[in-house]
Amino acid sequence: MRLGEQLREIWRQAAGWPAGRKTDVNAAAEVERKTLALPMIASPVQFPGRLMPKPTPMNLRRFAETPVVRRAINVIKDRIASMDWQVRVRRGVQAGLLTDVQNKLRALRRTLEEPNSVDSFRTLMEQVIEDALTGGYGAIEMEPTGDPKRPAMLWPVDGASIRINARWDGEEDSPRYAQTLPGQLESSAVELCDNQLIYVRMNPRSFTPFGLGPLEVAFETVNQFLSAHRFAGKLAANAEAQYALWLNEASSAQHDRLIRWWQDEIEGTGRVPLISTEQKPEVLRFAQGTDADLRLAWQEFLIRMVANAFGLPPLLLGLEGDVNRSTAAELADEAFRGAILPLAQLLAGHLTRDLFAKCIGWREFEFVFNDLSARDEETELAVQVQLLKANVLTVDEVRAMRGLGPLARDGAAQLAGEAVCESSGRT
Repeated sequence: MRLGEQLREIWRQAAGWPAGRKTDVNAAAEVERKTLALPMIASPVQFPGRLMPKPTPMNLRRFAETPVVRRAINVIKDRIASMDWQVRVRRGVQAGLLTDVQNKLRALRRTLEEPNSVDSFRTLMEQVIEDALTGGYGAIEMEPTGDPKRPAMLWPVDGASIRINARWDGEEDSPRYAQTLPGQLESSAVELCDNQLIYVRMNPRSFTPFGLGPLEVAFETVNQFLSAHRFAGKLAANAEAQYALWLNEASSAQHDRLIRWWQDEIEGTGRVPLISTEQKPEVLRFAQGTDADLRLAWQEFLIRMVANAFGLPPLLLGLEGDVNRSTAAELADEAFRGAILPLAQLLAGHLTRDLFAKCIGWREFEFVFNDLSARDEETELAVQVQLLKANVLTVDEVRAMRGLGPLARDGAAQLAGEAVCESSGRT
């Protein structure tokens, strides 16, 4: 028995499951994931071979939990995960030539709404987006079930544990990916074919099979920000004294006596110290004694660099000094177009190509987010009304843009359609 199978059996026993129990409660969809749910990433030991690991610093996981980076990740992740979406017939395909379209659409939607016995669509997407923004990888294992009502099951996979086969020949049945634990040999890795894993790469490049995440780009910037933040915290808490008291021509005994008197009688008591000497003591300052010592301007610059790495305006990370009413809407639109829209389209393309086409085999359907082309609700509604009046779109086409099905042609619907036709000048 391989190491991966042994670990899964230990995990089942720890969870209190009987031997041989399947993760899906549906008897018609008895499939089981191959990858481990929570692989340990604690050792940098790697073995050379055909499986290439992604050289990601472990500090990326820690940096993703800091306030500034967490804000940047949540702005993108929460916006995409909460979008309305739909499954529809792919553009260029005539729905009338397909068989059992509505049942297949319901089956695909159920697959995404209930990917496994634990996750929902939102929790699944949040984990994938988190890994994509952190390390440039987002992985989902997919296994076909053979059940027409639930054709596949999906599980989130830690992208840092995925190794890429540099010698993949392009065939669907040959292993392209593998999940290995730290220090594990390639012979014990869990191999996955191209139609078994969705691997989301951000910023793909030709010289490496791995992507580049925004946090990797901002790695040095975040490191410098944390150092400056710790220094400012210690300075503000007076943990590092920025001044000294100089007594001219004081003997060693007088010096030691003054130190003991200050520590015993003055320090921490709030009393006014009275010093009687022949010469006035002098205070030597090592800094300006103002907020400039906290390096606030430097920290603000670093926050702007983090925002640039994630494609977000500094406004969304809490820097509001250079924002007014006329520019706030433009910056929010820039964040949507520059950071949220590209990643949402990347995820939609992977679900369409990898899940629908490669895993299930239904190439005539596609996954789309309904909110990608929306500017705001009022503007979008006004545009759609104008297009209806100009006979550019029909009522059913507008409903499809909003993720709704065709309008039932009953009496009320007929009257509503006639009213729209009269207002637009149609006969």
